[in-house]
Amino acid sequence: MAGLLAARVLSEHFARVTVVERDVLPEAAAHRRGVPQGRHVHAVLPRGAELLEELFEGLTADLHGAGAITGSGAHDVRLLLSGHRLAPIASSLRRLFVSRPLLEATIRARVRTLPGVTVLDGHAVQGLVTTPNGRRVTGVRLSRPPGSDCELTLAADMVMDATGRGSRLPAWLSDMGYPVPRRDEVRVGVRYASRAFRLRPGALGGDRLLIVGVSRGCARLGALTTIEGGVHLCSLAGVLGDAPPTDLEGFLGFARSLAFPDLHDVIVDAEPLDDGAVFGYPANVRVRYDLLKRFPAGLLAIGDTLCAFNPSYGQGMTVAATEAAALRRMLASGAVPAAGAYFRKMARVIALPWNLTVGADLANPAVEGRRTPLVRLVNAYIPRFHAAAARDPRLAEAFMRVQSLIDPPPSLLRPDRVARVLLATRRRGPVARATAASPV
Repeated sequence: MAGLLAARVLSEHFARVTVVERDVLPEAAAHRRGVPQGRHVHAVLPRGAELLEELFEGLTADLHGAGAITGSGAHDVRLLLSGHRLAPIASSLRRLFVSRPLLEATIRARVRTLPGVTVLDGHAVQGLVTTPNGRRVTGVRLSRPPGSDCELTLAADMVMDATGRGSRLPAWLSDMGYPVPRRDEVRVGVRYASRAFRLRPGALGGDRLLIVGVSRGCARLGALTTIEGGVHLCSLAGVLGDAPPTDLEGFLGFARSLAFPDLHDVIVDAEPLDDGAVFGYPANVRVRYDLLKRFPAGLLAIGDTLCAFNPSYGQGMTVAATEAAALRRMLASGAVPAAGAYFRKMARVIALPWNLTVGADLANPAVEGRRTPLVRLVNAYIPRFHAAAARDPRLAEAFMRVQSLIDPPPSLLRPDRVARVLLATRRRGPVARATAASPV
């Protein structure tokens, strides 16, 4: 996705753009080997939906025509967080409910129509081509086509690495005599299991997305979303090696152990449509290219190559779109940005979602990592915020805007909102709080 979005932006400033893809790409929406996470729940956050529409005018209508569900009304999302059921709100935030394969295929089809853009599938990048002194990258070496003994070289004025978590860029830099960038990690050991269902009519009420987050005493979570074709996709996750089973009985048992029964109650009598799929995500990883003093010209990176997030928070594609939008603004000056300026800009884009994700993961005392005083303060405050948001729709909306990457996290600490949280927590009265069931 990051590569496709980068190609869209680069096509405005380069006569030719070649997207190199290792997989042989399907003609239509389909799961593929290079996207193992594609069988699981994906979220296009409202900010991501806005940016995708800016990059591809009419994309929302295209997706809707292909069967995706679009919406911006009330009660699209049911949030059950920190053991509290957040108050329902009437939100105008634009949302996309769509499977990863359909979203990717629709965007790829739009990219293929861009003037000067070529998608070269079935090839993998084997290394970089540089000037003799190694100061500039001038292209890439590709895997040999089947039956050929000739190495294929693709010349380029600029190479954008969008190869994701498996990027070999640090090793290539080392081979060229450049310093290896610092790698920041917070290991979470997330394990996913997902299954597709056809729900009984009205099972989800008016909601289109149901999220059951972790709570005190239950580090398991789950999400269920509407996708195209009258199908609902359900993903369950555990951390630090707690792996949900894929068999139906075990899957339902894991769902029953979540902090709220809502998700289990929705799928318990649903029609299963597949045998399930699993996915593992070991750690949040941020590669600090922005801290390097030396970097070759003609080479940049985007997406998970720079920073890969715990997918539980659904930020990855929206962050990739935010990075593409930032690249677009930098290119508007008419020149390709220098590596130092580019990576510093991307570091600022990444900082907000990185802090959100890592901070939330560090709320689990079993997750290893540095907990600054600010992280400890926020992790003590957020459950109280959720408790207050169970009664207060204005707080629920404020949290949803932050979660959607519309508003910055410090907005939750505005004095008026802190006052509302304090007032709500002093009151005595019932709130929708859950007690986790015994783990299966």
